[in-house]
Amino acid sequence: MLTNRPLAPAGAPAAATVSRRRSTGAVGAALLAGLCATLLAGCGKAPPAAEPVRAVKLITVAPAGLQTAPEYVGEVRARVESRLGFRVAGKITRRAVDVGQRVAAGQLLAQLDARDYQLAADAARAQLSAATTQRDLAAADLKRFQGLREQGFVSAAEIERRSAQLQAAQATLEQARAQLNAQGNQTGYTQLLADAPGVVTAVEAEVGQVVSAGTPVVRIAQDGARDAVFAVPEDRVAAVRVGQPVGVRAWAGGSQWPGTVREVAASADPVTRTFAVKVALAGDPPPLGATVYVAPAADERVAAGVIKLPTSALRHDGNGSAVWLYDAASGSVRLQPVQLAGPDGNEVVVASGLTPGMQVVATGVHVLTPGQKVSVYVPNVAPAGAEVGSHAMKPIANGAGGGAAASAAPAASR
Repeated sequence: MLTNRPLAPAGAPAAATVSRRRSTGAVGAALLAGLCATLLAGCGKAPPAAEPVRAVKLITVAPAGLQTAPEYVGEVRARVESRLGFRVAGKITRRAVDVGQRVAAGQLLAQLDARDYQLAADAARAQLSAATTQRDLAAADLKRFQGLREQGFVSAAEIERRSAQLQAAQATLEQARAQLNAQGNQTGYTQLLADAPGVVTAVEAEVGQVVSAGTPVVRIAQDGARDAVFAVPEDRVAAVRVGQPVGVRAWAGGSQWPGTVREVAASADPVTRTFAVKVALAGDPPPLGATVYVAPAADERVAAGVIKLPTSALRHDGNGSAVWLYDAASGSVRLQPVQLAGPDGNEVVVASGLTPGMQVVATGVHVLTPGQKVSVYVPNVAPAGAEVGSHAMKPIANGAGGGAAASAAPAASR
C-alpha cells in the first residue's frame, strides 16, 4: 500500500549541514579566543616580591686609643760575621765543615790542591841552598886574599872587590831565604782555617771548584755579642738614633730583651730604599737567625680620639671605601664614603667620614643596597631556668613591627 508522505523541499539537507558547520566554527573560535587570552595572561610579568628585611649587626662609632709605635721585623745576627776565603788561588779538594756546624779557632775548613805550591817551595829551598854555597865561597875567597894581601901579593883593590862579592852573596842568600819563607806561607795558605770559634752560617764554594784569592768560601758567625738587625723606611729613620733604647721580643715564644741602637746606616739600600739598623742585645740573646720584633722606645706613644672599625665593615668599590650607616628613624641603611688612615691589626683607622655616635653595619656589607630596610640583631638575655638555646641572637625590627622582625633574613657575612 502506497502512502503519500510530504516531500522535503529541495536543498533542505544542504542547509542543515551548513548550519551545523557554522555552529562548530563559532565554538572553535570561542575556544581559540579563550586559549589566547590564557596564554597572554601567562606571559604577563608577576608583581615584584617584597625585598626581605635583613638582620644586621651594628657597632657604634666611638673614639679609641691607637698605639702609634712602629714595630719592625728583624733578625738576630752575630756582631762579627766573617766571610773567609783562601789567600791563594787553586782548586778546592776538600771541604771539612757544613752549615750549622760549630768550629774552634784554627780548625780546618777547606783545603786547596797544594802540589804546585809545594813544588815552588822546593825550588825556593834549592835556591837557598845555592845562595848559601855562593856566600860561603865568597867568604873563603875573601879570607884567602886577605892573607895574600898581608904578604904583599895582591893589591888593596882586589881585597875590596872580594869583599863586595861576599856582600852580594850574602844579600842573595837573604833573598833566597825570604823567598823560601814566602813560598812556605803560600803552601800554608792552601788550608783555610777558622780565625775564631763560631758557627758556620754559609758555604759558598764546593769541592772541585777553582777559586781565586779572596773568593768567599765559608761564612762564620763568631761567638760573642749578638745584634738584632732590621730595616727602617726613609720617613722614620730620623726617629732612630744611636744609643736609643729599644724593646726586642722573639717571634717564637714571646721572650723579651732590652736593647740599644748601636749603628744606623748612613745611606739607604739601593734596592729597598731602607736604612739598616743594628741593635745590641743584652742578656742571653736568642739563637742566630731568630726572627724578632723591634720597637724603638722613643716612638711608643698613644694617639687618642681615633676612630677604628673592623675590616668587615668596609665596602670597597671603584670609588673608594665606604660603610653602611644605620638610620634608626627609618630602619634603613645608607652608604657613607670614608677615608682610611691605615691598618691597626685586624682593624682600620678611619681618617674622615664618621663621627662618634654613628651606627655602622659590621658585617654583610656586600648584600645591602641604599635605602634597604634592616633589622638589628641584639642578644636575647634568657630568664632564669630558660634553655641554653634561648640565648641565640634574635632580630628585632626597627619601625617595621613584629611581623617584619619575624621575617627578617640575616645578612651573610663576607
